[in-house]
Amino acid sequence: MTHARGTYENFEELREQAVALRREGLSRRQIRDRLLVHNNDILNRLLEGEPAPEWTKRPNAKDDLRAKARELRLQGMTYDAIQVELGCSKGSISLWVRDLPKPVRSRTAIEQARLAGRMRWDHELAVRDAERQRTKMTAKEEIGALADRDLFLVGVALYWAEGTKDKPYDRRENVTFINSDPGMIQAYQAWLTLLGITPDRLSYRLAIHESADVETAKLYWAELVGVDVAVFQKTTLKKHNPKTVRKNVGEDYRGCLVIRVAQGAELYRRIEGWWHGIVEQAQLHLR
Repeated sequence: MTHARGTYENFEELREQAVALRREGLSRRQIRDRLLVHNNDILNRLLEGEPAPEWTKRPNAKDDLRAKARELRLQGMTYDAIQVELGCSKGSISLWVRDLPKPVRSRTAIEQARLAGRMRWDHELAVRDAERQRTKMTAKEEIGALADRDLFLVGVALYWAEGTKDKPYDRRENVTFINSDPGMIQAYQAWLTLLGITPDRLSYRLAIHESADVETAKLYWAELVGVDVAVFQKTTLKKHNPKTVRKNVGEDYRGCLVIRVAQGAELYRRIEGWWHGIVEQAQLHLR
């Protein structure tokens, strides 16, 4: 073994001695002095893979900070609050606590007040809606059974409100009804049946915006009135105007169904007469 030139013979034997000393608990300095190895590179090779004894490890000042930062984070504190509390950088805090769940942000007094107000309003809306539904249900039950004369009068008024009408400047003695309300369509159907209008005298047509799902709408109306969609006449498409803000959009928009009674001139004249009869009787109630 020649120490003067910093070279060592019998390296493996020397390594065995160094490892034995390390496992006895000696520090690097003690091993160096004991074996007379003053070259740090060679000393590193001799001790490679051997951990230092616990007593030689210097305490890390940041270990306590890290533990405290994690504790504060688990208590729900933000990075800013932890920084103020411990006096360390937010970068270090981020590294120390990044595996912990983010704390739920506490609400300010204003936010809490807004939330409480919104909850009270939601409750009020629910109460109002329940009251509306009760009123509607009560009113529905008040109708009871509908006699033929009741349906007859309803149908006349319904047609006069929603059906096509004859004008002095535009002769239209035909019976054509158009509406988007399924309930109105079914009430009109029942009225036509009461009048003895047979299905073979009825024709159907869809009127809808061109941007809508035309085929789905046709299937919906065909099923509602109980006919094959193939009997529908050519659809009337309304041109889409992007400048117009329409509310009748979405899956529930199905356009309007147009129902026309063939050879309906005579029926139209009777409808108009019936309506004027209703008006005269109503006027009596005004006197």
